[in-house]
Amino acid sequence: MPTPHQQAEAALTAYALSLPETDLAPGWGETRYLRVRGKGFAVFGDKAQASDALTLTVKLPISYEMVQDLPFMRQGSPWYRENRWAIAHFGPEDDILAELDTLKGWVRQSYVAMAPRALSRLLTETGA
Repeated sequence: MPTPHQQAEAALTAYALSLPETDLAPGWGETRYLRVRGKGFAVFGDKAQASDALTLTVKLPISYEMVQDLPFMRQGSPWYRENRWAIAHFGPEDDILAELDTLKGWVRQSYVAMAPRALSRLLTETGA
């Protein structure tokens, strides 16, 4: 039976793949990389991550500062901070499923930030 972290990753991946012109590609090492027209907008995983943990990296141009004080946020390198890429890490003790709606919102925000304008307009105009 999948762990809550694996369930959350599966749900977030399914949501992301429902957005226009997205795909899932292998990342580096143990990561999985969501792309829109070849541009990355979300990364799952970390170095040899356990099945009861999950790291998600997304670009948050709107809410980057607001999320930094959340207990599951990790500090990224200066490049991550300057470019507003946020890193959320959920360990075995964290209730990741309780955060699923928030994380879907972050995946959507990151998609809109990285997608070509015509694709991001599709989401913002339809409210999808």
